[in-house]
Amino acid sequence: MKFCSQCGQPVTLTVPDDDDRLRHVCASCGAIHYQNPKLVVGCIPVWEDRILMCRRDIEPRRGFWTLPAGFLENGETAAAGARRETLEETGAAVVALSPYLMVDIVHIHQIYLMFCSRLMAPDFHPTRESAEVKLFEEGEIPWDDIAFKVVEKTLRYYLKDRISGCFAFRTDKIEIKGSIGD
Repeated sequence: MKFCSQCGQPVTLTVPDDDDRLRHVCASCGAIHYQNPKLVVGCIPVWEDRILMCRRDIEPRRGFWTLPAGFLENGETAAAGARRETLEETGAAVVALSPYLMVDIVHIHQIYLMFCSRLMAPDFHPTRESAEVKLFEEGEIPWDDIAFKVVEKTLRYYLKDRISGCFAFRTDKIEIKGSIGD
């Protein structure tokens, strides 16, 4: 950040009074510009024993498979954002959303909140964000072509929990540095 979004003057990186970390501060108007992690919300959309996934048609990781997910927008709940992202990326409507997994990805300033969900119907299609949308049985999941480590982690937890039918909420983190979406 180089300029204040409130007055347009240059900002400096400094530790404000009563704070403990560097912030962008405007010397002209005094505005402190906080930069906080982004919340990514998404679904594990299920129909019978299959999981709906989409092949990305946008960067990053174009051509790789993922679960539908994206950034939460202002003015929407986490569940509403996950529903919206699923619709935008797969054309599918989901119901029965239940918080399932929260993953901290500190080095890229993101928190993923994934929901278990059920497709209202097996009605889905490619969208401007997804070149292909498909229901996968466990043995068909394209593990070598998964877009992000967080998606692989989510799928592995889900498939393990599916055996017992117990999908308790859990938290995890990814600390590996160096690639997008780790």
